[in-house]
Amino acid sequence: MHDATIAHLAQSLKDRKVSSKELTKHFLDRISRLDTGLNSFITVCEEEALAQADSADERLATGDVTPLTGIPIAHKDIFCTEGVKTSCGSRILDNFISPYDATVVAKLKAAGAVMLGKTNMDEFAMGSSNETSFYGVVHNPWDTTRVPGGSSGGSAAAVAAQLVSGATGTDTGGSIRQPAALTGITGLKPTYGRVSRYGMVAFASSLDQAGTLTRTAEDSALMLQVMAGADERDSTSLPATVPDFSKAQKSAWENITIGVPDNFFDDSLDTKNAQLVKEALSVFEKLGARIKDIHLKHIHLSVPVYYVVAPAEASSNLSRFDGVRFGHRAEHAENLTELYMKTRGEGFGSEVKRRILTGTYVLSAGYYDAYYLQAQKVRQLISQDFAEAFKTVDVIAGPTTPTPAFRIGQKTDDPIQMYLNDMYTIGAPLAGLPALSMPCGFINNLPVGLQLIGPHLSEEKLFKAGYYYQQETDWHNFVPSGYEA
Repeated sequence: MHDATIAHLAQSLKDRKVSSKELTKHFLDRISRLDTGLNSFITVCEEEALAQADSADERLATGDVTPLTGIPIAHKDIFCTEGVKTSCGSRILDNFISPYDATVVAKLKAAGAVMLGKTNMDEFAMGSSNETSFYGVVHNPWDTTRVPGGSSGGSAAAVAAQLVSGATGTDTGGSIRQPAALTGITGLKPTYGRVSRYGMVAFASSLDQAGTLTRTAEDSALMLQVMAGADERDSTSLPATVPDFSKAQKSAWENITIGVPDNFFDDSLDTKNAQLVKEALSVFEKLGARIKDIHLKHIHLSVPVYYVVAPAEASSNLSRFDGVRFGHRAEHAENLTELYMKTRGEGFGSEVKRRILTGTYVLSAGYYDAYYLQAQKVRQLISQDFAEAFKTVDVIAGPTTPTPAFRIGQKTDDPIQMYLNDMYTIGAPLAGLPALSMPCGFINNLPVGLQLIGPHLSEEKLFKAGYYYQQETDWHNFVPSGYEA
């Protein structure tokens, strides 16, 4: 059962070949047996999951179902879940029990999906390797000495190891697509505003976007269908109609033009990785797509722009964690200032502190114009470059990451090298664009990802390209050794 996609499980549930409770028990057993070597979960919700499975089976018996009714999923521990700990992978929220559900959680719950638990993540989504979590490092199931990518590494590892059929994640600078690439699964970052951010703990508000981690593009479409839509509680959510993603992706193939930026194939890209991406593009050519070389003039500035804008927003968003209203509170503070300092000193990890300090610096008097304002201007130029490219191409393709998964601890002492691991993914969130990563091969038994970026609200186009690509290839069917049975 665990090796089936969401689409296949949905059909099995509908045909009454298996019950949601049987599925849920099966996945809970796998988590209990196999997650000790991965550390992909922070919280496992066995009692709640079984109760939700019972409710799903009642709905299935009456025919009142959606494609996700009875499907076991997991949520990244950045989404508020009523009555269940929401920690954001941090010490400061280790004792926080959310009194409400995030919109994403509420929508999936209403659709009948079963929440198995909350997945591990880089602290407050700040990281590219899932090594900054208060709950410990997450291990890549393809090689447990290597990282699964971050910050949604717990969700990615759980899906890759078949501990869950699908999971939610968030993408601020690549935190869905990068771990999807490093663990050999499919990851979608939707258009900014396509999915509500209400109840999703903020890192960088102008960049954060909820998305999906699944085995296939087909499964991703099923999840996004439920998650997407306007939300009056989130002023940044788009009032755009949600199309039938599943129907659109399976419609007749129409030849498209795929732009390939020369900037994405520079000296930073592993040569074998580059070759696998080019082989993936040849699959699209066989389908009838036209490949066109393009140049994104300012994309090389995306990393420095991101690491000014994102920390600036983080320094503001994380100011609420002060030990007064909720979360960890330091003991033996003599006054309010000392309470703030001790609480934040004890509660935040080194990477979060680094980004708060960076963000505070670039927003401070005398430096705002030199750093933050300039970064916002360049961000607009990057967005304009994409808009100009989409006048002549339908989607943009390239590698998701410069290399396969690196070893745990390899880059922790060099933040700059760690940040550069997101060099191909940061452009899309800076411009608010949707992007999809899919497995396209292996280097020394480590997965490699192909990334597709589309214009605003073009998820249909990305899903269709992803669906047809995965009909022609089988990279998405590979499972890490030890997690097949």
